[in-house]
Amino acid sequence: MKKLLIIVAIAVFNLLPQKLFSQIDEDQLGAWYMYFWNTSIKESAWGFQGDIQYRNWDLIGDLEQLLLRGGLTYQPNNTPVKFTLGYGYVSTGEFGSGTNTVTESRIYQEALIPQKLGGRFYVTHRFRFEQRFVESQDFRTRWRYNVFLNVPLNKKDLQPGAVYIAFYNELFINGQRNIGDGRMVELFDRNRTYGALGYSVKEGLRVQFGLMRQKTNSWSKKQLQLSLHHKF
Repeated sequence: MKKLLIIVAIAVFNLLPQKLFSQIDEDQLGAWYMYFWNTSIKESAWGFQGDIQYRNWDLIGDLEQLLLRGGLTYQPNNTPVKFTLGYGYVSTGEFGSGTNTVTESRIYQEALIPQKLGGRFYVTHRFRFEQRFVESQDFRTRWRYNVFLNVPLNKKDLQPGAVYIAFYNELFINGQRNIGDGRMVELFDRNRTYGALGYSVKEGLRVQFGLMRQKTNSWSKKQLQLSLHHKF
């Protein structure tokens, strides 16, 4: 009998994270508010980039994630490719009225490869590799690939005054699947699909407003996204 109770307790513990995720209201519209920036060090190949993201399970108030990220960039001469080595801090909140959070420190390396197709199709490929130190979990890694597409509508490029449509799709693949204490994650982590309307306010400053659908193994949810993109 004692062994049976232990087995049941272990089974309940292993199912608990999935049960918590299943309580997420997938019909509730969430919102992400984001600021992206990048700059060069004078005329050199070096620079910095980063972003601040405040993510909510609802439109505002129910914290999903606070993400602070920044990195050192390097763009070799005579090439559009940009490499980044960076660090991110993430605080993830639980859905609903609870106030529990999980913190994460994240080191990442990425390559950003832009290209132009035809007269006005601006495509960017982003490859990112993350080393993740998540609270109460073993060391983890994750691979990410994102393809972006911006298409100006009223002008031939993204010059000031341009109205454009923006799309992206990002795939997340887990590295280590064993995260400690007998817990496992799937190879597939999540996928994000996004569509938006953008406007080039001035040289180096754009704003976008759109809708993103995020799908994991446990839940699928839609989030509004308001983002500011700043190059200086």
